Amino acid sequence: MVTIHIIDAFTGVAGTGNRAGVVLDADGLTTADMQAIAGFAGFSETAFILSAKGEDHDLHVRYFTPSIEVPICGHATIASHFLRTSLSGSKSYPVNVLTGAGILPVGVSGRGKDLRVSMTQGAVDYGPTIAAGDLDDMAVALGMKSADYHDGLPAQIVSTGHSKVIIPIRSRQVLDTLEPNPDALTALSQKIGCNGFFPFALEGTPESPETYGRMFAPAIGIFEDPVTGNANGPTAAYLVKHGVIKLNNTFSYQGHQGHKMGRPGTVHVTLSKAGPDLKVQVSGQAVRAGELIYRP
Repeated sequence: MVTIHIIDAFTGVAGTGNRAGVVLDADGLTTADMQAIAGFAGFSETAFILSAKGEDHDLHVRYFTPSIEVPICGHATIASHFLRTSLSGSKSYPVNVLTGAGILPVGVSGRGKDLRVSMTQGAVDYGPTIAAGDLDDMAVALGMKSADYHDGLPAQIVSTGHSKVIIPIRSRQVLDTLEPNPDALTALSQKIGCNGFFPFALEGTPESPETYGRMFAPAIGIFEDPVTGNANGPTAAYLVKHGVIKLNNTFSYQGHQGHKMGRPGTVHVTLSKAGPDLKVQVSGQAVRAGELIYRP
């Protein structure tokens, strides 16, 4: 029997944000066990917390969608460390966590309803921009017109551990009317080598921007994900690269997601310089929403 803790991340209100499964003390489970449990839970990701494998990290966490293992997951990371802290009152943070995207720092601040988990994402990798023909196919697959792309900003593959196609579009109104074709997106994923599509609209001012996004990854069994740390993080890096955010030392803003699904949530994004490199952190609240029992 395995207890799957149900956690809503990037929110303080149960039933909103992005739901993840979390399994504590998962050392006795095989990879096949974890995949079966994630499939049973049915959440976009389920995280499994394991003991450290070496002296250079404190914990090991693996992440599974209902169909495959993925290297990292933002909302399941927030969920895992919220649960771990709220159950034990652990004072051990910050910790270094071994993931499929490398060893990443995780911190916790505040208490009770003000508890917030922050994760430093992996090194930024700017992939190719999307070619003109693929842009046309992507617009059709997303259920929009090519004229709905943001004028002057390219669609580009960016990764901070788990790549996404970052897709700037002209308005939140367009964002809310998207009706993607999952088969067409899956075919495009195979062609361009990236499974996640993150169309977003930019609002606010250059000094105080906000983003509103949606994330689709049908190729890995996620038609739409409510709130995605590993999409909002790369988007922040993208905004720096293309001059939308002028980064001197540290810059923070909020990324909003999940409204169209009735599961709104907020990702707090912080950008800073780490020597010549860009450091991307995402943080958020979480709340417990129940438990499932898996019996093999």
